[in-house]
Amino acid sequence: MFIRDSWYVAALSSELDEKPISRMILGENVVMFRDSQGAVVAMADKCPHRGYPLSLGTVVDDQLVCGYHGFTFDCSGTCVAVPGQDRIPSRADVRIYHLVEQGCWVWIWMGRGEADLAKLPSTPWLTDKENWSMVSGVAKIDAPYGLLVDNLMDLSHETYLHNGSIGTPEVASTPIEVEVDDEAHVIRVYRHMTSVECPSFYSRTTGLEGKIDRWQDIEYSAPGFYLLHARIAPVGQPPLPDGSDDHAFHMKIFYGLTPSTKDIVFDFWALSRDFCVGDTEIDTFLQTMQTGVVQEDVDALNILQARSLTEIEPTEVSIKIDRGGLAARRVLNSLAEKELDGYSVEQGERSTLNV
Repeated sequence: MFIRDSWYVAALSSELDEKPISRMILGENVVMFRDSQGAVVAMADKCPHRGYPLSLGTVVDDQLVCGYHGFTFDCSGTCVAVPGQDRIPSRADVRIYHLVEQGCWVWIWMGRGEADLAKLPSTPWLTDKENWSMVSGVAKIDAPYGLLVDNLMDLSHETYLHNGSIGTPEVASTPIEVEVDDEAHVIRVYRHMTSVECPSFYSRTTGLEGKIDRWQDIEYSAPGFYLLHARIAPVGQPPLPDGSDDHAFHMKIFYGLTPSTKDIVFDFWALSRDFCVGDTEIDTFLQTMQTGVVQEDVDALNILQARSLTEIEPTEVSIKIDRGGLAARRVLNSLAEKELDGYSVEQGERSTLNV
């Protein structure tokens, strides 16, 4: 089942303007657009009249007009006009989704109740344009959400799948440390590499060549937010955990993991850096490189999913480097069970009230 009481990335900020767009999120069709003040709006992408997609309509004076029969909705989802009559049916309103815009990302609350702002991930590196430069993108993967989680929690695949950009032999050979915060639903995976090869992804942007000290610290907040703290420094001058090291280069690599259906997931990504801020040439280089890295993941996961559909008895063999991914599976199962239990209680209360 989908974990709904959470925030997911719904769109890149650059995707939204006055023209509506449609996106299926957790099995629900959602229409999104901006009003005349630039605020983001989301509602169910289905006109209650005959079910026509509202995303095929137009926004006129901050009201979404259905492209089939003209039912018109304001930004609160209230139907304000219908064709041929003054009286508006009481059931003509549509569901509104709570959105929050943070830099290049637009988050959506998919839960049934009020949006829990305390659960919204903090991403100051995406909004601090004075100290950080940022690039972003999104990819659609024809594979289940869980395969993307596995991929991101085990970076040893960089050595082989991304060996032309970010992968070096040491990523696969360096042991990892794993911490799990069950209460906060956060899994942390640490890989600290000393005196290792500098891949082109970093040599072209930092100017460092030869051997470097390289840290990869993953912080996965289940279910939908992944942050990789990437730290690069000259050999003998290792990075510092608090990021106060002026000699090091820092990147924050973000992934928004948003299930579309049970077999499709959106892979939103962003990359912020605290060096060469404002350098458009480096922006272009990183945009191209990161897009290529993500596409290599997309291709691999699509292959895995296609192959899994032909196997009679799928099997897995896990090893030490899978500890982060296995911990993520356990946390996700726990969240799903907790939400299912809450839904069952809610349904039971409703049934009692209806007796």
